[in-house]
Parts: sequence; C-alpha cells; structure tokens
Amino acid sequence: MRIAILSDLHIGYERFREDAFSQAGTALEMAAKEADAILIPGDIFDYRHPKPDVIAEGMIAFKRISGAAFKARVIKLEGREKYTDRPIVAIPGTHERRADGEIDAVDLLSLSGLLVNANKAMAVIEKGDEKVCVYGIGGVAEERFRETIKALNPRPVEGAFNIFFFHQSIYETLPFSSDFIHIEELPIGFDLYVCGHIHSRYEGKCHGKDLLIPGSTVLTQLKEGEQEEKGFFIYDTESRSYSFLGIGSRKFVNISIDVSGKDAGKINGEIERAVADAAGKFERPVVRVALAGEAKDRLVQASIRTPEAGGAAVEISKSGIKNVEAEAIAEEIREERLGEVSIKELGMKIFLSRLKEKGYQMSIDPVELLEILDSEEGKEKVVSKAIEALLT
Repeated sequence: MRIAILSDLHIGYERFREDAFSQAGTALEMAAKEADAILIPGDIFDYRHPKPDVIAEGMIAFKRISGAAFKARVIKLEGREKYTDRPIVAIPGTHERRADGEIDAVDLLSLSGLLVNANKAMAVIEKGDEKVCVYGIGGVAEERFRETIKALNPRPVEGAFNIFFFHQSIYETLPFSSDFIHIEELPIGFDLYVCGHIHSRYEGKCHGKDLLIPGSTVLTQLKEGEQEEKGFFIYDTESRSYSFLGIGSRKFVNISIDVSGKDAGKINGEIERAVADAAGKFERPVVRVALAGEAKDRLVQASIRTPEAGGAAVEISKSGIKNVEAEAIAEEIREERLGEVSIKELGMKIFLSRLKEKGYQMSIDPVELLEILDSEEGKEKVVSKAIEALLT
C-alpha cells in the first residue's frame, strides 16, 4: 500500500493565508493521485475555533479530492464513530486541541464525511488482502503525553502493517524541555512512526523502524529550517521505503545585514538590493531580512522601510539591532549611577530632550503634557488640550 504522509496544513494562517489554502490543496491533490491512502498527523487548521470561512476553505480543499479513485478503504474504526470509508485518516493537532468531549475542527471534517478522525482510536485500512492499522493520538499538552500513551496503551495488531501517528514535540528534534518525549519512550512494536507538529522535515529511526516528520505545507515561523521545499512523504508498506515529493512552495530566503555604523539611507539601500536580488532569482519569494549590529543613532530603527519587489513577501526583523544610547542608559540604571534621580525624573529628562530636538512649539507646557499623559484620569484633558492646540 502506498501511503501519503502530509501534515500541518495550517489552513487560515493569517500571515500567508492564500499560500496555506493553495498549498494544502496542492498537497492533497498530489497525494490523492500518488497514494492509496493519506495520513495527516494534525494541525489541518491554524485555530482551535476557526471562523466559518476558514472551515469552508478546509472543506473545499478536501472536497476537491472527493472524486479520487483510492484503491484502499477504511473498513473499521475502533474507539470512535466512522462516517466514511475514504482512506484519509487524520488527528487534531495542538492548534485544534480542545477539552476532552468538545467538538474540534477535525471532528467537523469527520462528521462531514471528508476524512476519518483517528484521535485516540485505531483505523483499519484495507487494500485487497493487505491491512494497515493506524493508531492515532492527537496533540495534548507536552507534560501529559507520556501519561496519555500509558492510559491508552496503543498496541500493534498481528498480521497487519502497523502505524503509530501523533502530534507532539520530540526531544531529539527539539532539545528544549524535559517535558518533550524521547523517541525511545514511544510505543514499541509498530512498523512505522509518523509525527506532526514540527515544521521542518525529519527522517529518523524509532525502535529500529522509520520515524517520519513531513514538516508543514506552508511557511510559518520563517526560521532557517524552513528554507527546504515544502511537501509530503510517500511510504510503500511492501518495500518499506519512502520518498519525498515537493509541492512547489514559495522559496524562503533568509538575509542578514549588519547595520553597524550605517545610517538609515544606506541600510534601506542594502535591503532594497537584497530583496530585488531574491525577487529576480525566485518567483514571489518570502524574504526575511534580519538586521543586527549597533545602530548609528536612535532614529535608525524608525526610519527603516519595508520594500516591495517582484511580488516578494518581505519581513524585516530588527530584534538584533542594539541602540547604543539606550544601552548606555540601561547600564547607568544597572550600575546605580543615577544617584537620587527617580525613573520618572529620568523619563522626564529624556522626554524634554526629545521634544527640544523635534522643535516642540505647542502651547501646552511639556512638563504638564507628560503629567497629563502619566495620569490615569487625564484622558479627557489630553483630548481637550490636543484639540485646543490644533485649533490655535
């Protein structure tokens, strides 16, 4: 049996909503042509409570493959109600997770007959004389996953090809928390292990068997690991081999620029050239520009522009920029070199200095202005003074 494994479609993802919908559709349509069955280990949607138009997008994506001539069928579902025999088996992810007993977005697709929800259940897929048993556990809080496995005690079925699929962080791929499960803690005896949740592709081993993570079908976090092409796995249960198929996702380009000693004009020029170069090489790329270094002056960050070039989607990260003046003030505070000056007085000093630099000429005294802005009961007075200043 040929099984397509795709995950983390994130339909409704606001930053790249059009990409999320179109690339989910492309992945599903390609999978329906290439495989006998489809597995989706979570995060079909990007929200626990997707709006009706987002749910409609999900339904449309699955409806488009309703005429696919799958050679396999889901003949049994142990642990849940089965509303279709279509061999599209899914579980909810962490983005869809709701309290036990509550209807989630994957339940809605299941009730519509568009897929089989195998959360905390086992689906039996049949093709001719071959049976594939798929046991699924949807996304739960990381610290609860071990006890969930222990409570459900998933076991392989004799005489079938057995798949365990889930939606969690794995410590070996994300070594950030002791709550994340280790590969060796996953249930023993399955022929294939499939995981969602992690947005970068991963190929490893679990108890001597393949562990596959297809990654997301849409760019989300804009990190180094997402520069690889998006797509899905095709696993052949007879040969126990697999391949990866790309879906033609937009190219992600990560650019770093050092701002040290440069004014805003020079930085903007470098950004524009870098983005134009990426747009010239790739069709409608997603470009992340990471700025780092010591800013020449405090006005640099506010003067940086986001350019548009060749349909590229551009995001500029300024988190790596260090403001020398701000750092100096913070250092003075840390080293208590401000003597008896209070934080409010320091703020007043900086505020007046900035107003003077900007050529402040309004009739209201700047000290009074700051006092009004600092007052919880000064909203009406601020509005009144602002109108008065504008009219005069």
